[in-house]
Amino acid sequence: MDFLPTLWFILIAVLWTGYLFLEGFDLGVGMLMKVFARDEKERRLLLNTVGPVWDGNEVWLITAGGATFAAFPFWYASLFSSLYIPLVFVLLALIFRAVAFEYRGKVHHDTWRRTWDWAIAIGSFVAAFGIGAMLALTTTGLPLDANGDRVGGPFAWFTGYAVLGGVALVAFCLIQAAAFLALKTDGAVRHRARRLVGRWLPLGLVPLAAWAAAVSVMNGKAFSWLLLALAAVAAVLAWVANRSGREGRSFLALGVFLLLGSATIFSAVFPVVLPSTLNAAWNLTVANASSSPYTLGLMSVVAAVGVPLVLAYQAWTYWIFRKRISTIHLPEPHDFAPAVGVQAAAPAVSGTN
Repeated sequence: MDFLPTLWFILIAVLWTGYLFLEGFDLGVGMLMKVFARDEKERRLLLNTVGPVWDGNEVWLITAGGATFAAFPFWYASLFSSLYIPLVFVLLALIFRAVAFEYRGKVHHDTWRRTWDWAIAIGSFVAAFGIGAMLALTTTGLPLDANGDRVGGPFAWFTGYAVLGGVALVAFCLIQAAAFLALKTDGAVRHRARRLVGRWLPLGLVPLAAWAAAVSVMNGKAFSWLLLALAAVAAVLAWVANRSGREGRSFLALGVFLLLGSATIFSAVFPVVLPSTLNAAWNLTVANASSSPYTLGLMSVVAAVGVPLVLAYQAWTYWIFRKRISTIHLPEPHDFAPAVGVQAAAPAVSGTN
């Protein structure tokens, strides 16, 4: 099997894992806006925990999609053409969510803020569920014919595995978000977030473990079962660390769980990148779905330069905003005069020397 297609399969798996880890907690924080925060100050606190980083986290999604398009165009074409409906909903959810982050504080009015709070919460939920569903279908299969075209109606993708993947990612995002809030905040929010992790972590990680187990059963690789067992150990360590008040270790252990769970899934399906549920002979693999060696070689050179720069920048961003925050750090909501209006109202000043 050629080295470069295999390398880019691994890199795309890493990109998706990085996206799920970084975007996972801020999608979860968005969902918790309406079910966890108790008042306006707590909702603003939640927004401030992800405010400096949420847009940078979404770069991983764009990079993962772009890398798939360039390295495996047949995989990209079959997957995205088969999943137009969930993809459109995910894009709309991400758009409304991003607009809500920017517009929520523009008007000092309860109805205005509640409207955008719902946009953040629903957008985060739809994005998490849709991305989880699409990734689950990537690893469990779609009804593809010999040409890589979807067979069936527009909802042929809506299967039990799609629901499992959607639920798995939503549940993981909520648990990871609670662990992140326990690490990032102080005061009442911190303590409630830690209790939420302690109570719901075992149940919240079950759907993702079930997805990984289902893919392992389909492909029957011993190595994937070993990785899944290690992921279970990481989940136990995350729960124990949370119970002992070590929020940093708990959050890190959840990241290890995600990494090992993702490695379980991608290693189980390799070398298939998109299975066909109609005929295994029509599976798309790293060999028959990849770009030319020249394209992959050029991409490797660009990635060798660009990826370390992106990682360094994001690491620096998280380091700068590493300190805990609390509601006591937030001023009361208030109206303010736009800068343009202030300048227009200022009297003209003239004079001579």
